[in-house]
This record gives sequence, C-alpha cells and structure tokens, in this order.
Amino acid sequence: MNKQMSLQEIVGQLRDGMTIGIGGWGPRRKPMALIRAILNSDLKDLTIVAYGGADVGMLCAAGKVRKLVFAFVSLDFIPLEPYFRAARQSGSLEVMEIDEGMMLLGLRAAAWGCPFIPTKIGLGTDVIKFNPDIKVIDSPYDEKEWVAMPALKLDAALVHVDRADERGVCQIKAPDHHMDDWFVRAADKTYVSCEEIVDASAFAEPAEARSVFWERNFTTGVALVPGGAHPSSCSPNYGFDIPHFQEYNASAKEGGFAAYFDKYIKDSSEDEYQAKVGGLDAIRQLPQPVY
Repeated sequence: MNKQMSLQEIVGQLRDGMTIGIGGWGPRRKPMALIRAILNSDLKDLTIVAYGGADVGMLCAAGKVRKLVFAFVSLDFIPLEPYFRAARQSGSLEVMEIDEGMMLLGLRAAAWGCPFIPTKIGLGTDVIKFNPDIKVIDSPYDEKEWVAMPALKLDAALVHVDRADERGVCQIKAPDHHMDDWFVRAADKTYVSCEEIVDASAFAEPAEARSVFWERNFTTGVALVPGGAHPSSCSPNYGFDIPHFQEYNASAKEGGFAAYFDKYIKDSSEDEYQAKVGGLDAIRQLPQPVY
C-alpha cells in the first residue's frame, strides 16, 4: 500500500471545525510545511491541541483557530510565542490551558478509548478553577479527590519525522520523540511529513526498528518534504533557525503577521519558501542547539 501524498492532498482531507493535534515540542520537529499549506488554504474554525511553537502562533495569527488546548506555546529562547501572546491577550481564543502531564494523560485516554484518566496533577491549582470542563471526582477506593483528565480525541494528527516508507512506517531518530506517538494514537487519521522516503528494508535491523514508535496502520498519509520542519529543528538533521525566529518574533511589532506571511508563505510552494530562507542546503547546515 502506497500512502504517499502531497502537502495539498493532505490539507484537502482536513475540514473546517476539526480537532487537530500537532506533534513536536515548542521549536522542535514541528510539521511546519503542513502548517504553511494550511495557512495557504481556506481551512478555519479549528481546535488545535499542541505543545505549541510557531505552528500555533501562525495559525492563531491567520485566524484559523477557534479553540486552543495547550500546555505552553514557546520558541524556547523566546519564552512566549509572539502571535500566540497577542491572541491570548486579546481574548480572541477559547482555550483549555493545562499542565504538560495533564495533556499527555488526555492524549493517552483518547488512545486507550477511555473517557478520562484520574490524576493528582492539577489538584489545588487554577488549572481546575479556569477549566470548568475538567472535573474533580472522588475515588471509590480511598475516598480521596482525583482530577478526571478528559480524553483529548483528535480528528487528525500532523507530525514530522526523519524517515518513512511508502507504507507509513515512520522513524524518529532524535534523542527525544516527545509525545508524537500519543498524538498519533489519539487521532482518527495521521498525516506525516518526512525528511526522507526509504525502502521498507531500512527498518529491518533491530537498532533501526527501535526508532519506530507507532504501527504503520496508524499512518494515513506521508508527504516527502526535506527541510519541512523549518524554522523548527529536526534533530539530528538540523537545528532551529535562530535568525529566522528572531525576524519572525520582531515582525509582531514591525508590520504584523501579514507582512511575514506575504514575504515567506503567501501563495508560495514549499520549494519557493525554502528558497526564500536560503535553500535546503542552508537548512541542513543549521547547528544543533546546545544547552
């Protein structure tokens, strides 16, 4: 079964009003080519679930988001993503702001087909105060209170990986695959962009198979997009683009998102976008961040 698709074919399967989970973590391994394709589409009224970075900020700035479920939205060295900050301060978004662990439990509940997972995370905090849909329940065993973290069921998940084959087997070689496998398992459909398409035999060795984190039947479509995580990182292939993020951050005060969008994204193919930021070779030379 060949699951290869173009970016436009993937976006063509998404619908207004969907709940979409976006993999990656802040400025790390975000499916930004898919985000750019959505920005060039008519999709709107989305509920986005993410450990957010520029993916969330751009979708908010473009008016694509109705509701945001998030634990943070950060560019890491820029603590608050600028366009998320603007949307949050304006009160234009419906939000569910939760702890990082609570979001993981919500994805796990959806993956396991459970309506909720009980946890102590969030007890006694404003997370409960400002999220009335999250209930506190009594345990039938020890009479203690627990937070019932509801399932975060996704219509679709978007993730970026290092390598994939045409059947939908996906590999992430980074030291941390973050929560991408739980986004995939919580979703009805999963669309993947990848740095490289390889033959199925590439995953035969145990050392390679250990970097495959979900079964291929969970993958709906695969798009070959080398450099498709830019300006976020895709370790071990390339780091995040600090100068580009600085320009992006500055644009929030110097012309707004429309100016950034017009310069880099509007009506541009992914190849045209990458040419504007220096080309694929330049992306692949971006240094890995050091902490």
